[in-house]
Amino acid sequence: MSIESLFNRRSFLGTAAISLAAGKIVPTRFSASKSDPVFRANASPSNQGTDNAFSTIKQINAGTLNIGYAESGSEKSPVVILLHGWPYDIYSFADASPLLVSAGYRVIVPWLRGFGTTQFLSAETARNGQQSVIAVDIINLMDALQIKKAIIAGFDWGARTANIMAVLWPDRVKAMVSVSGYLIGSQEANKMPLPPSAELQWWYQYYFATERGRAGYEKYRDDFAKLIWKTASPKWDFDDPVFKKTAASFSNADHVSIVVHNYRWRLGLADGEPKYEGLEKHLAEFPVISVPTITLEGDANGAPHPDPTVYRKKFTGAYAYKLIAGGVGHNLPQEAPKAFADAIIEVDAFR
Repeated sequence: MSIESLFNRRSFLGTAAISLAAGKIVPTRFSASKSDPVFRANASPSNQGTDNAFSTIKQINAGTLNIGYAESGSEKSPVVILLHGWPYDIYSFADASPLLVSAGYRVIVPWLRGFGTTQFLSAETARNGQQSVIAVDIINLMDALQIKKAIIAGFDWGARTANIMAVLWPDRVKAMVSVSGYLIGSQEANKMPLPPSAELQWWYQYYFATERGRAGYEKYRDDFAKLIWKTASPKWDFDDPVFKKTAASFSNADHVSIVVHNYRWRLGLADGEPKYEGLEKHLAEFPVISVPTITLEGDANGAPHPDPTVYRKKFTGAYAYKLIAGGVGHNLPQEAPKAFADAIIEVDAFR
């Protein structure tokens, strides 16, 4: 399987944007003007999470949603917004959040649409999971909380959302930490078939394309999520209490609809909403990101992910890439919370 093929599907840049052959990941730190020496960070994985983290969940109306979110730190402190992916939730940040509060930040951790206590305000609203709408949700949350600008950090769906926010609303993003780099998508680029070995890694995407898959996910959503956790983070020794704490968020009434629509939309099997067509058209051009950025990757990420040298040119501002060693998989914030928090603190100092 080539890195080019993998990147086409995972980060959706399309074949025209891919010019590098497959190669070994090189953990290089970059600035806007020069390359710095190789950087590696050792992880201190967390298995249990902080027991009292997120004990109080707040709710606020924002756009089409009533969003559930955890908040900690002083309201006068600079804001960090942490965004989870699928099939994960806010507890991916249970250990990183206190570290950031101790460093002087106000930390906001929302459940994305279809997760936890985040609910639609109207039964008539489309249960839409396309990429741009999730970014709109977070901008609406910032508006509701009267947050003008924040550091945005996330992984999986959350990293893609951070990327999109940085492209569409750069004035709202002070800096960004993005696990696995540049993940903005395109339905057109996603039409490109991949070699069988690459397609195999996306088995669930094809499963969700069928009504059998939708029914199967509805019935076995916890088993499904646990399988993804194990394959995406093969060296992460999480226990049942840790998994169950997150799995509770999958009981959201809209969870299956949002997840299935997200993956069907990627393949062009489901339409997005017309009002977001202009945003998607712009994103389909794979615009560069100019806000200060650190991209991270775990050395044991079992999920499809691009080689960092392929997406390097997509970041035109102050930039660094770091490979997090120590058996760290896809759920990097929960497996290596200190490395994740340290990256946020570091990118805040970029100029």
